[in-house]
Amino acid sequence: MSHYDPLIDSAAARLGKVLEQQGLQVSTAESCTGGGIAEAITRVAGSSRWFETGFVTYANASKSRWLGVNAEVIDAHGAVSEPVVRAMASGAREAAGAAMAVAVSGIAGPDGGSAEKPVGTVWFGWALADGSVVSECKRFQGGRREVRAQTVLHALERLVKEAHKQAANRLSV
Repeated sequence: MSHYDPLIDSAAARLGKVLEQQGLQVSTAESCTGGGIAEAITRVAGSSRWFETGFVTYANASKSRWLGVNAEVIDAHGAVSEPVVRAMASGAREAAGAAMAVAVSGIAGPDGGSAEKPVGTVWFGWALADGSVVSECKRFQGGRREVRAQTVLHALERLVKEAHKQAANRLSV
C-alpha cells in the first residue's frame, strides 16, 4: 500500500460526486499508468453511473488504433508529448461518448528517460465537456511505483477541478 492510496481514493470519490451531480461521464486513456486511473475510479462504489470506459494504450500502435492518434504525430513528437496526450484525450472522449476524458503518457522508469525527457516526465491531457482540451507536463520524483501513483493522483485531482469549472461555466451561461 502506498501513502498515496488514501489521497487517490479521496480524489476519485470527489470526482464521482461532482460528475454524478452534473449527470456526466468520464473516460480514461492511459499509457504509463497501465489502467491505474480507471482502477482508482472503479474502487468507488457506484462509479458505473459516471465512468464510461478506460483505454490502456501502452503501445504506440494502440494509441493510433483505439484513440485515433495520428502515427505521424507520435513519430514527430514521441509518445510522451503534448500533441499525443491531447489527441489521446480527445480520442478517448469521442470513442467512449463520455463528456470528459483524461489521458496520460509518461516515463515511469526506471529506464527510458533521456536528457530532454527524464524518468518522471508525464504529459497529461484533459478533454472537457465544453469541447476544449487542456494539457500539462509534470516531472515527478521517485521510483516507478511513486511516479505512477503521483500520476494517478494528479490526473484525478485535475479532473475534479475541471469538472467544477465546467459546472460553473454551464451555470453562468
